[in-house]
Amino acid sequence: MKSVRQQHSSTTDPVRMAMGYAQESVGKMRLAKALRRVYEDPYNSANPDHIPEAEDDQVRKTKLEEYGMGELSMRRAAFCVDIKRKSLSRPGETFCRFDSAAMVAEAMVQLGVDVVFINVDYQSYGGDITELKSAVDAVRKISKTSAVVMKDIVVDEIQLGLAKEAGADGILLIASVLGPALDNFLDLATSIGLETIVECHTRNEVQRALDAMAPTIMVSNYDRIGQEYHPQQAIQLAGLFPGSGGPIITIAGGNIQSPEDMKRHLAVGYDAVVVGKACMGSTRAPEFIRVVRDRTLLPAELSQWGLEGVEFDMNGQPMPGPKHDIPDPYDDDTNYQ
Repeated sequence: MKSVRQQHSSTTDPVRMAMGYAQESVGKMRLAKALRRVYEDPYNSANPDHIPEAEDDQVRKTKLEEYGMGELSMRRAAFCVDIKRKSLSRPGETFCRFDSAAMVAEAMVQLGVDVVFINVDYQSYGGDITELKSAVDAVRKISKTSAVVMKDIVVDEIQLGLAKEAGADGILLIASVLGPALDNFLDLATSIGLETIVECHTRNEVQRALDAMAPTIMVSNYDRIGQEYHPQQAIQLAGLFPGSGGPIITIAGGNIQSPEDMKRHLAVGYDAVVVGKACMGSTRAPEFIRVVRDRTLLPAELSQWGLEGVEFDMNGQPMPGPKHDIPDPYDDDTNYQ
């Protein structure tokens, strides 16, 4: 980081200038809208082209609110892809080879991905900052709604400037890395108009992020300190968040390897899942994306009602067929083991 700071030490440096201007108004907030898929919901008030509710719908909503059930509505989940060639969880291994992260990002967005994570650390993930800039350009050309997030081991404020100058919508902040400095990084990101995702693993880290009023929290099954996977961690911590449609946007990630893994994490209330290794270089990427995006989900408050086997299409209609270990017309190329 010393060499990076030296490269951007001049007051006229574009990165320093990107950090020097406070955001005077609320920006596009492309990341939050992508994670909530508001552009695809005609009745969502955050959608610029939203359709006002009919009078009967308003009466019904008022009644539900009277009974404390105002937020009980079907949910739409988002799919995030973590574009990387290697990972800290598998040291010394390159599990995917590609020449351009921008081309991969463009292909993934065309398949329906809502958010792309671009890794910019060469030693850890096999990427660099130039790939972030080219990926932003590529995604912007084909989508006005998909978001780009810079993923790095952020330890210095200059990295927020790099993300902003590159045109990224957001940046990943890791609670276990930043510790008590998390608040300062959240404040700086907000002031320069950069959205944030705070990665947490333990209950204490989630509570720390909530106390710092982090708007978007990702619970990872991967313990960065112990360098171990705990496959039930995100599911077990889902109850720490407000219910469906609450003020906190939540993401689950970390060794999510199958459609069933994704369904289990979304069922307990997460707004999105992030998938990396299972999608990189895999012919199953379209299937993974479709499993998330071509369904609606019950409210998180109903996740304990024993309805795990019931799935709903985009219109909220129950989908036919058994859902455990047997493929059906909606999962025609799923290979369950």
